Amino acid sequence: MFLAASSYGAGFWVMYIVIIIAFMYLVIIRPQNKQKKQQAELMSSIEVGDSVLTSSGFYGMIIDITDDVVIVEFGSNKNCRIPMQKSAIVQVEKPGQEA
Repeated sequence: MFLAASSYGAGFWVMYIVIIIAFMYLVIIRPQNKQKKQQAELMSSIEVGDSVLTSSGFYGMIIDITDDVVIVEFGSNKNCRIPMQKSAIVQVEKPGQEA
């Protein structure tokens, strides 16, 4: 009698753990993978001449692109060109595209 009750309890706990893992996948892991995919698509679509928003809140225009680094010109001052990592770009606006 004791064995039957403990096996029922073990099955309950196993199902409970499976439900928790499925919930964690749907709430945490899946959206995070989706966000990574969107960020990768954004990084691959960057071109010279695009207007960008950086993670620090600055708006600028891309002047040059290498593998991991972009040179961004801020404002109308030609002397304000700053190299930064591609991952610092959070939003891209193509020329001719409405905001």
